[in-house]
Amino acid sequence: MLFSGSYTALLTPFSNGKVDYDSYKKLIEHQITNGTHGLVPVGTTGESPTLTHEEHKKVIEVCIEQVNGRVPIIAGAGSNSTVEAIDFLKHACSAGADGLLVVTPYYNKPTQAGLKAHYLALAEKSSKPIIIYDIPGRSVIGMTDETMLELSKHDLISGIKDATADLGRPTRLLNLIGEDFIQLSGEDGTALPYLAAGGHGCISVTANIAPNLLSRMHNAWKQGDIENCLNINKKLMPLHDALFCETSPGPLKYAASLLGLCSDETRLPIVEIYPESKEKVQSALKIAELI
Repeated sequence: MLFSGSYTALLTPFSNGKVDYDSYKKLIEHQITNGTHGLVPVGTTGESPTLTHEEHKKVIEVCIEQVNGRVPIIAGAGSNSTVEAIDFLKHACSAGADGLLVVTPYYNKPTQAGLKAHYLALAEKSSKPIIIYDIPGRSVIGMTDETMLELSKHDLISGIKDATADLGRPTRLLNLIGEDFIQLSGEDGTALPYLAAGGHGCISVTANIAPNLLSRMHNAWKQGDIENCLNINKKLMPLHDALFCETSPGPLKYAASLLGLCSDETRLPIVEIYPESKEKVQSALKIAELI
């Protein structure tokens, strides 16, 4: 399987309004040291909507340079403008990303025919595998299984990051498309049952701050050690919930600051989380034995 296991949807650290590349490099090293199977820069967790195009591209370049081939990188390359997405895609391919994460176009609400045209236009310009990012909670529209089947016929449209939390879907897609179509959960709280339903891994928010536990959980799954998987998942469930008690990555950035990974600085319109949310994050980190 080209991409499987625990992939981290990397946060983008800021300091005084600018990208903090020193903290970013340290975060990447922390990930690799703790067994993360792959990295995903400039997704939603990386605050891609508020990065300039120049920052977006540099964050990917720095990630690729720092990783230096040690783990695969799936670079965020989505936009609700097909022309912009093609620009991001071409850059990520030339920079050396191993794959591309392309979100369904948000806000302008294309039809299924529009989604198909968008992804095929991107695939024709790509030299790397494309992972469809289906997240109706942020994009408003979702992709049907039938549209995904049609798109999967293109050699470079290779899988899905599924943030629908629909646990029947992995099995349906297995029946519809087959074993070779990569299925990655985009929802930490259901990542383990997603694996049980036929998924291959997770692109995780929580892995930013619990990379060791999550890489161990995915390793245990592959080894058939279900009891270990269940114990780790139980330990992390309060954290999965706490990190989404407000809009991500606000709670995540606060958790990362408590662990000394980076500051909790975000970009508007994401703001500092409420005191009661901070208490939830702290409590969950203690349950997970991270602080």
